[in-house]
Amino acid sequence: MDSLPLDISHPAVRDYLSLVRLQVLTPLSLLINIATLLVCSVIVKPSVGSIIKLHPTSISPSPSLIAAYVIAIFLGQIGYCILLVVARKQETKTTLVKGVGLSIVFANWLMALWAVSWVLEFFLLSTILLGLLVLCLLYSNIALLTYHPPTSSRPLDMALIHAPLRFFLILPLSLLFPYSLFITLGLYYSPSHPEHYGRFAWPGFGVTFGANLIGLFVILMRCDIVWAVAATWICASIWSARPKPAPVYITVILFTALHPLALFGTLLYRRLTNREGRIALPTDEEHDTGSSNRRGPREVDAEGLWSG
Repeated sequence: MDSLPLDISHPAVRDYLSLVRLQVLTPLSLLINIATLLVCSVIVKPSVGSIIKLHPTSISPSPSLIAAYVIAIFLGQIGYCILLVVARKQETKTTLVKGVGLSIVFANWLMALWAVSWVLEFFLLSTILLGLLVLCLLYSNIALLTYHPPTSSRPLDMALIHAPLRFFLILPLSLLFPYSLFITLGLYYSPSHPEHYGRFAWPGFGVTFGANLIGLFVILMRCDIVWAVAATWICASIWSARPKPAPVYITVILFTALHPLALFGTLLYRRLTNREGRIALPTDEEHDTGSSNRRGPREVDAEGLWSG
């Protein structure tokens, strides 16, 4: 065999090989991510959740709610992997190969490495890995929205590609990266002195207010259901872990209510504007020319129509 029977330089062949590569590497990276987090959460001591309790900050979340959030991320990625195998539409395959590509594979590896560095208390390395994770997921989400925007004609793409990628992005962007950065910079208090929980309240306020303000803007502009659910979930995980300084506690409670209200308000506004847009009022010319035709249907000269 001097040469392969396929022309690897052909674009269609290259896309097919890229899809096959993703069908192998994506589930493998997901399994490694799940296995690593399970080991670091259940077997290793201190565990991922114990580190949160050992280094409390003004934005410390509830470990149980964050664990549930991560499980939701994994469930979304399982659906994504199933779509990789069963996808038949060319548009879906193009979105998987060129819109997401290997970014989700790198993201799973980065999250697995973060879990190891987290339980080893290498907080500087943890912050760097989370920063790379945010950049990786931010790139894939921007590429999806720019070149492969979600459309109602392909609901599976919206549910199994766009939603899991955005849900994955919001956790490190809004919480994990700033929390790890706080610990790296020493902005935490000793768990043996819970009365010091008010320390570094204003940096925590700045992070929570800024992240939630960005989320609120996205929800209002794009009517983003995924962002509304994820942001509300993260806010609940922060205020449910007590104690919290007043500026942070009030902020997350406020945005816990604002995110769903913004989503429902945007949905209602779009529904009303779409209904008004379907009501077309006739112009003066249409009214004058059309009034004489309201008596009955207009006769059509069939012979003239075909002969002309």
